[in-house]
Amino acid sequence: MEELAEAAGITARTLRFYRERGLIPPPRREGRIAWYGPHHLARLRTIAALLERGHTLNGIADLAAAFESGRDVGEVLGLGEPSEEEPVRLTPEELADHFGDQVTPENFAAALELGYLATDGEEIVHVSRRLLEVSAALVGEGVPLSAVLAAGARVRAHADALATLFADLLHSHAVAEADVVRLRPLAKSVVEAEVSMALDRRLRAQGPAPGAAARPAPSA
Repeated sequence: MEELAEAAGITARTLRFYRERGLIPPPRREGRIAWYGPHHLARLRTIAALLERGHTLNGIADLAAAFESGRDVGEVLGLGEPSEEEPVRLTPEELADHFGDQVTPENFAAALELGYLATDGEEIVHVSRRLLEVSAALVGEGVPLSAVLAAGARVRAHADALATLFADLLHSHAVAEADVVRLRPLAKSVVEAEVSMALDRRLRAQGPAPGAAARPAPSA
């Protein structure tokens, strides 16, 4: 216990408190010896990252319970599950294959808070294959994962506002709930078209990025 506490940068007393609160799983015991492993250290670092982001110990305890029971972390955070997106099951090694050394406790905590990641037993579940692939592609282009997640949180807020606007529009004209579900592709098409045109306007206004090399003209 003392060795684990020292590695995590906390006191043994704090570690005992975390154990009593169920924030970390019990150690593996061999007789009178209690063995802690790398997964305990990773959990403690994730707890520290969540505390730094303003989470309370009660909220972290709920997340820890989700880890142990396999409940969807999105459920714990009140985000719900997507109805169309395809979840992706990953091992920790496969998650690292996507994001390399940027799978840090801080980024993991941010992904949990955003609802991108959940757990099911020993597996990690990303709630959307499309978001996983886009995030990995942006990281591959040199955008830090922390910036991708921060942008995702801002997009989430705008997306919630757009969804509310569309749902309110239909409900205000007495459209049945079943029709709202049926017509949701229309909302997605409007948003996709508007974002596409907004990007066109923004890129025209900004011009080429500083230092960007001009692309050669295509050959005839």
